[in-house]
Amino acid sequence: MATKKMTLRKRFVILFSLAILLAIQIILVRSWNYAYFSYFLQTSILDIFIMLGIYSFKGFDNSTIRSFNANFVSYIFGTISGSLFTILIVLLFFYPRISKNVFIITDVVSAFVFPTLNYFFMKVIIKRLPTKTYLLIGKENEFSGIMDEIKRASMEKVQVYRYMNPSAESLLKEVSNQKEIDSILIGDIKLAESVEDILKKFKSVEYLPYIVENTLEKLPLSVIEKFKEYYEVSFKNAKESPAERGFDIVFSIILLVLFSPVMALIAFLILLEDGKPIIFSQYRIGKNGEPFKFYKFRSLKAENSKKSENPNTNIEKRAMKIGKITRKIRFDEIPQFWNVLKGEMSIVGPRPEMKEFHDMCMEKIPFYENRLNLKPGITGWAQINYKHTSTLDDYKRKTEYDLWYIKNKSVFLDLKIALQTVETMLGMKGAR
Repeated sequence: MATKKMTLRKRFVILFSLAILLAIQIILVRSWNYAYFSYFLQTSILDIFIMLGIYSFKGFDNSTIRSFNANFVSYIFGTISGSLFTILIVLLFFYPRISKNVFIITDVVSAFVFPTLNYFFMKVIIKRLPTKTYLLIGKENEFSGIMDEIKRASMEKVQVYRYMNPSAESLLKEVSNQKEIDSILIGDIKLAESVEDILKKFKSVEYLPYIVENTLEKLPLSVIEKFKEYYEVSFKNAKESPAERGFDIVFSIILLVLFSPVMALIAFLILLEDGKPIIFSQYRIGKNGEPFKFYKFRSLKAENSKKSENPNTNIEKRAMKIGKITRKIRFDEIPQFWNVLKGEMSIVGPRPEMKEFHDMCMEKIPFYENRLNLKPGITGWAQINYKHTSTLDDYKRKTEYDLWYIKNKSVFLDLKIALQTVETMLGMKGAR
């Protein structure tokens, strides 16, 4: 399958890059002696965090290789963010430490040599990947939009030969007469039930959710509806582990301490520009539908900040000067680490909504209630992949990303989202 081979290609690139970095570091670190284990651990942490950073900035994604500039930027930001995380850990927990030269040379190779090699390597590999052509069991008017998205995301390596609502006879005839078909793709389980005995005879039968999740990294509501029982079980199994809670507490304390001078400066500038209050608080809906008081640095003028308006409408007209800056770099969100410490939020998760928007979504968006299975987050998968929500259709699209996150939640995914949020801050993309 094309998508599986693309995943294997990514793994190969990551492992190959790690091997090169480690080889360079072994040459650079000449005095391994008594500090061997410490140095090895530090270089391993550096390499892993750099790979995580590049992965988070989509340096290994198929979409990135279409543009050399995009590939280059992904590697630079990924390398910088990974190195910064490593420096923090090394300063706190290691002595003696690896030299500056090891950091500098590792970063130069990762940021400038790897993107060039990766760009041309991925181009060659993807060009040679075979196209996978499917006979899709499902109605064209229901699935053509999703399959067009998958076709674009897979760089046209996934194609649909025909959509069918088959009988046993028509399915046998279609498959036996067509050499162009590589596999049968089940998009509608109910339609497939009538030809279940025939499907068992074919070696290559796949299900739409697998391709959708791996290619689009979201869960279209229409696909969830077709595979409702499967997804309901997955959503119910989403839970916060004690390790994740520990991660939230430790990083919230560290970040609140590190950002305390910034917080003091923002508070002073808000007071200077528009007076009190400095902190904006509002009730939002949290885990299991429980309301909680949500905190942000105030970014809107006092007379407007109390109005019950859609917060994403005409923001620039209502924003203070300091508010425009804090929103762009997301520093207005810093007080929410207090919500994390209190256990009302996580660092990563679906964004909490105001009650009126929550009620609207609960009524009009199917499966929306599954967002409440986890704590809301300061940042999340939907925030880094979709724009501001201002319409019902926008809320539906963001829900598709949130539900993908809930089903695929892991510590590794949380790290990826946290690192990619840094791109939003450094790139001045603003809050989402």
